[in-house]
Amino acid sequence: MIRRREFITLLGGAAAAWPLVARTEQAIPVIGFFHAASFEARREYLPWFHKGLGEVGYTDGRNVRIEYRWAHDQYDQLPRLAAELVRQNVSVLVILESTHGALSAKAATQAIPIVFLQGGDPVEMGLTRSLNHPGGNVTGFTLLMSGTVGKRLELLHELVPAAKMIGYLRNPTNPTYTKTETEAMQVAARALGIRLLLIDANQPAEIENAFGNLIQQKVGALLVSADGLLSSTHADQIVTLAGHHAIPTSYLLGEIVSAGGLMSYGPDLLDAWRQAGVYAGRILKGEAAGDLPVQQVTKLRLVINLKTAKTLGLTVPDKLLALADEVIE
Repeated sequence: MIRRREFITLLGGAAAAWPLVARTEQAIPVIGFFHAASFEARREYLPWFHKGLGEVGYTDGRNVRIEYRWAHDQYDQLPRLAAELVRQNVSVLVILESTHGALSAKAATQAIPIVFLQGGDPVEMGLTRSLNHPGGNVTGFTLLMSGTVGKRLELLHELVPAAKMIGYLRNPTNPTYTKTETEAMQVAARALGIRLLLIDANQPAEIENAFGNLIQQKVGALLVSADGLLSSTHADQIVTLAGHHAIPTSYLLGEIVSAGGLMSYGPDLLDAWRQAGVYAGRILKGEAAGDLPVQQVTKLRLVINLKTAKTLGLTVPDKLLALADEVIE
């Protein structure tokens, strides 16, 4: 039996140890990572984020801990996830591939550093004061996909010159980005003398109905928005429907073309995730987010699937083949 004095001594010793344990745990920084999609949809991307962290000396589970939150394509959950991580007082917030998510993070905290990767102009979106000197607590990487949408349309037009009307599939639940991309698309269509058919969809049933509308309107080709829900999450369904209805379709990501899509023109997202990991690590080492310039992801890749082109009865011009970074036969 432990006597009262011994018990008090033991209790006092344990109490003295508790702050030490707490200090040890607090010494390990925590990254709050949230994303609009699901873990399954981004499984192959995560190692690249870890790779970037590793380049500046951080390994998850050793000297940093990552708290993950996934919205499972429910964009309205992003503000809640951001607020939840802020309440945990994480050391840095990371939100990739979502303008809405980046805005949600900024609305949730003005103190915790934020690293984003998104497709719009961060100054125009109100995320930062400038690219070179962001100021505040927000920095990251911009794909500026609205700035390349004209090139995407031009390349699709070169591949399908007979198409007088081209469909543009966009996500209405991502209005901030979609508005910017739509305006850029309309400018490019006018310059090319192409009629543009705007189609809104974000759920599987809506996407299937969208293809029915495309057929009814007799569009000659389709360009899929760079929005993450359409360009990644529902990409398999879109590829299947495009093949079934024989609609030449342009996508954002090369892996979609590897899976049977016709062509893509867009950024190297894997490397962008790596760069985001580097920035998160640099902030953990003491650099201020507002001092790290917003970087534009400039590495763009054109990928063409010749087998799919042949199935669609298309002959790929030599000019496009020469420009392609990858040709799948």
